[in-house]
Amino acid sequence: MLVILLAAGLSGCVSGGGSDWRIHYVSFGATPPQGNRVTICHAYTCKEQTTYTFSQKDIAEISGIMKKVKRADTPHEERRAVAYAIAHMEVKVGNKLGIKDVAGMQFSASGDSSQQDCVDEATNTTSYLLVLQSNGLIKHHTVESTMSKENLARGLATLNPVKYWPHWTAVLQEKATGQKWAVDSWLFDQGENPAVVKVEDWYIKDNE
Repeated sequence: MLVILLAAGLSGCVSGGGSDWRIHYVSFGATPPQGNRVTICHAYTCKEQTTYTFSQKDIAEISGIMKKVKRADTPHEERRAVAYAIAHMEVKVGNKLGIKDVAGMQFSASGDSSQQDCVDEATNTTSYLLVLQSNGLIKHHTVESTMSKENLARGLATLNPVKYWPHWTAVLQEKATGQKWAVDSWLFDQGENPAVVKVEDWYIKDNE
């Protein structure tokens, strides 16, 4: 059963989203990127981890995509370009490693090497963002730790716990304003641009 957690509900528990992105990797036993080498989480909750190294040709391709997409040197346009870059990186890595992830989560797919849950996606997107940052392709934002939201109490009260299940995302912080942005690849099929949304409006809105 495909479950896409796009729902809004009452304000839930928020965790993570701090400046030290290393915390997330430690929490889930994942390996952080080293230069252009990333360790890709798949099979749900980083059950499997496989390395991939972006070549200088790969980085040049990504840089070209971002330059082509950006219509101005602004934080907004940088976020647009980042979304295209992440989608490209997902395809590049997925084709090499045999990952063909579909949107959302299928409970029956746990342990399937070709599929990823939100922890996998948040981890991998954070790694991709760190590669972009280390190569000077992000200048208006910094990469933050992942964050999660949930409201299981609300879910149980409405007999719909899955709707308010804990959900993870990668996070960018805009330097000029301090605004944090969720970069959520889990919502869409592999290779589609991730959602880039203000964290307070992401998943379960903070004011609801």
